[in-house]
Amino acid sequence: MNYIQVTFSFTAIEEYQQDLLIAELGDIGFNTFEDTAAGFMAFIDFPAYSEDQLEKVLEQFDGEFQCSYEVAEIAGKNWNEEWEKNFEPLIISDQCYVRATFHEPRPQYPYEIVIDPKMAFGTGHHQTTTMMIQYLLDTDVEGKTLLDMGCGTAILAILAAKKGASSLVAIDNDEVCYLSAIENAALNNIVNMKALCGGKEVIPDQTFDVILANINRNILLDQIPSYNDVLRPGGSIFFSGFYESPDLDMIRQACAPFGIRYVNHKKTGEWVAAYFKKD
Repeated sequence: MNYIQVTFSFTAIEEYQQDLLIAELGDIGFNTFEDTAAGFMAFIDFPAYSEDQLEKVLEQFDGEFQCSYEVAEIAGKNWNEEWEKNFEPLIISDQCYVRATFHEPRPQYPYEIVIDPKMAFGTGHHQTTTMMIQYLLDTDVEGKTLLDMGCGTAILAILAAKKGASSLVAIDNDEVCYLSAIENAALNNIVNMKALCGGKEVIPDQTFDVILANINRNILLDQIPSYNDVLRPGGSIFFSGFYESPDLDMIRQACAPFGIRYVNHKKTGEWVAAYFKKD
């Protein structure tokens, strides 16, 4: 399959603005990104590309930075080779070692996760994923049920399984992520995780002790009522994929009517992860 390559060039863009733009592009179907000296390149399957959608995304950032872009149709790439060039092993809190299949094992770390991400989000390198892993490392999930929304590679669910979670459901609306989650669960010998493709509509009719949701502010705000429906009293939610201001207050306000209260949050750069608990 051919791809559309959009090459973006920026003037005076902040790192968090570029991250936010990439997140918005992901929402309209762009699935791979490569840094350049002047900005980055974004790739999307040829049939999924829409100039109108791209312009609407860029309109959201009008006045924040100067941007130009060029569009080209290119032949299909071997995306596995692309990420293999750049995927370095990652050590988090001196407890969790994240590696690809072609890296050497390091059994000295309590939790080793093998990830074959392909085009799915979630190798642990992004600040939001790292903070969620840090929260999980500090959370007792032994014997608990867990829901991972927007699971990407399922790296978070896999860590929870290695920490003793009794059963896990990992959900993503991207078929590539859904298939990646299944593959990565097998790579890590996880047998108690169920992967589902979809959004809030496919959340099973059961209750969970812990919910992980590393997505973006707008989707989180939309899905909070659905999380409340399946979160047990006393259960915990860990959110990420948004900024401290104004996003965190918006999420706090959306959770309050359900008795889901803010406990604390972490911040790395402009990104935030937050811990909430249901009364």
